[in-house]
Amino acid sequence: MAGCCAGLGAFLFEYDTPRIVLIRSRKVGLMNRAVQLLILAYVIGWVFVWEKGYQEVDSVVSSVTTKAKGVAVTNSSKLGFRIWDVADYVIPPQEENSLFIMTNLIVTLNQTQSTCPEIPDKTTVCNTDASCKAGFTGTHSNGELTGRCVPFNGSVKTCEVRAWCPVEDDSHVPEPAFLKAAENFTLLVKNNIWYPKFNFSKRNILPNITTAYLKSCIYDAETDPFCPIFRLGKIVEYAGHSFQDMAVEGGVMGIQIHWDCNLDRAAALCLPRYSFRRLDTRDTDHNVSPGYNFRFAKYYRDLGGREQRTLIKAYGIRFDIIVFGKAGKFDIIPTMINIGSGLALLGVATVLCDIVVLYCMKKRFYYREKKYKYVEDYEQGLGGESDQ
Repeated sequence: MAGCCAGLGAFLFEYDTPRIVLIRSRKVGLMNRAVQLLILAYVIGWVFVWEKGYQEVDSVVSSVTTKAKGVAVTNSSKLGFRIWDVADYVIPPQEENSLFIMTNLIVTLNQTQSTCPEIPDKTTVCNTDASCKAGFTGTHSNGELTGRCVPFNGSVKTCEVRAWCPVEDDSHVPEPAFLKAAENFTLLVKNNIWYPKFNFSKRNILPNITTAYLKSCIYDAETDPFCPIFRLGKIVEYAGHSFQDMAVEGGVMGIQIHWDCNLDRAAALCLPRYSFRRLDTRDTDHNVSPGYNFRFAKYYRDLGGREQRTLIKAYGIRFDIIVFGKAGKFDIIPTMINIGSGLALLGVATVLCDIVVLYCMKKRFYYREKKYKYVEDYEQGLGGESDQ
């Protein structure tokens, strides 16, 4: 209890004031200057030069539009000779910051609302009507079971369904891709950016780009890095993948546009940088539900007025355009804040040297005596002398 009271009294009735001690030591002096030099190098080199700590920063606001071009020719037993243009393989025609290009498909022609046998699998193969529960609709079924077990072909029976018939058979994906010529299609990316804090705007079609140049240029990372027109096969190649392999089951590609603008310099030096990567996972050891696909249908009526449709399961590549970046411009407030922080950091050198001198060096007790001086209360001392 007495110790606690003494500690509390020391806390309440003692006051520390800094004392300057000049220590003439090569080791301590060199260490102090070395630490100060490192702090100055950090503040000047990293904070001000590399991170541009003297600038105010703003994030980019962006809008993107795309336009694909290219024609493919196919000749198959199901569809016959056919020309595919932009209206056929770009689905839907416009999306926000992305574009889907169909590269492969499974077509089910002339479907009507009727009854027909299901595609054989472990849940639909049957031997008797008892195996087919009337009115049942499964998550993966094509329609509602009628309760009948009917022949699918000469050797297999399956449950009959009320559905769009004939039902789709997507057990085999065409390989190579049906629209393998999509490798040579081109994609024009138009990107407008704005930094609202600085009221600065620009687009990736640079001022020196002419209409004639835009009709003939193709992006190349080495020879033509500012052309906004990209060959689809090259985009996938830059990401380290094969377009023909990706076209079979589809996938997702990212086109990254990086704007890093120093507005203390000329506006012409604010230029876009492009990079590419595949965004969907592709693991050869665990390849469940790979690629990218969806279904859509085209509806019409036959001569008798009966509704029919053509069902298309479309495989393809979705190109997502991702725009990011920042702009900086000199401002006095961040400059003064970082200068003040740098000056405060210089105090670290003093703290570090004090720790070494007072706790690590051989003469630490000698330096501690010089560093600290204990002074009693002057008024108490006078009072004691008068009492005597």
